Amino acid sequence: MDACDVLIVGAGPAGSSCAWKLRDSGLSVVILDRQTFPRDKVCGGWITPPVVAELEIDLEEYSRGHVLQNFQGFRTSRMGSREVETDYGRPISYGIRRCEFDDFLLKRCRARIHQGVPLARLEQSGDRWIVNGQYKARLVIGAGGHFCPVARLRGANARHEVSVAAQEIEFEMSETQRNQCSIRPEIPELYFCPDMKGYGWCVRKKNFLNIGLGRLDPHVLPHHLAALGSFLKKTRKIAFDLPRKMVGHSYLLYGYAKRNVAGDGVLLIGDAAGLAYSQSGEGIRPAIESGLLASKAILAAGGANSPTLSETYRGLLGQRFGKVQEEWAFNIGCHLPTRLVSSLARILLANQWFSRRVILDRWFLHCDEPALVC
Repeated sequence: MDACDVLIVGAGPAGSSCAWKLRDSGLSVVILDRQTFPRDKVCGGWITPPVVAELEIDLEEYSRGHVLQNFQGFRTSRMGSREVETDYGRPISYGIRRCEFDDFLLKRCRARIHQGVPLARLEQSGDRWIVNGQYKARLVIGAGGHFCPVARLRGANARHEVSVAAQEIEFEMSETQRNQCSIRPEIPELYFCPDMKGYGWCVRKKNFLNIGLGRLDPHVLPHHLAALGSFLKKTRKIAFDLPRKMVGHSYLLYGYAKRNVAGDGVLLIGDAAGLAYSQSGEGIRPAIESGLLASKAILAAGGANSPTLSETYRGLLGQRFGKVQEEWAFNIGCHLPTRLVSSLARILLANQWFSRRVILDRWFLHCDEPALVC
């Protein structure tokens, strides 16, 4: 068998960040992924300066071969109501294409990578885990997203969990389409649904455009997607038909996911652990940070399946993400009549201070949370 200390299932940002942090530890790390990179990954896709610092990314070097779009603000609104533009006057985030970004992180992590290999079996043998009957590992990291096979084989049932459903599309615009698109590359736009149970977006990254919408109640998602399409055309933000159908995906929100993130030498990270921010649904930063925290716990345990590994990892997650559960505004739509929520949303989202200090600084950019030091 191919033996290793740490076997990571899932080569996205969470898994590759964990492997990258372990690169000089002396531990042998293997990554498995059922897809071959670069793979298509539709995502609004932006990273904040703390992520850049945590991953030690040279933005100038990255921009030479990849799409990198400076975002210096946002336009926010309750869909169809007054829009508020917040311009920070400096880059506060960077638009990336996930197909490029994920491939970049994977190539530099220095792990042994096996692509096109799905996880089929996970069995415990003494103090080791046997994966697919081919790999023997001390520790297994589940980093395969919402439907992560490690989480599933450890008892998670994604179909019975409360999750956000989203549909989106990303494509490169033709010259004609660029002329019929009023979205400015440096100012992405966010459009909240009247009941505040979801929002749509238009994010332009150079010549690439990403459009989508996510909600907590997937059964009404088609209705709100249709409303978003009508809104974009009516306001002349997008004066052309989309080139193909949107693709769907789902994810768990931190504080609402009930997965067992650590035990018996198995750790879940990123979307597999259900760590997306509850207010925005943004998952790239939580995924990366959970990968870094998992590596910290692994190093503290000396790369072994020690009794303290699970406790250490749970503690690190709690320190970093625990306060997210206390966000009152996320639950407001569950406790007030829809008409009242809609009226409050129209007033609050039209307020410049609320748009910047609450929606952007707190919910989307998490400006109060500095970069991790691992």
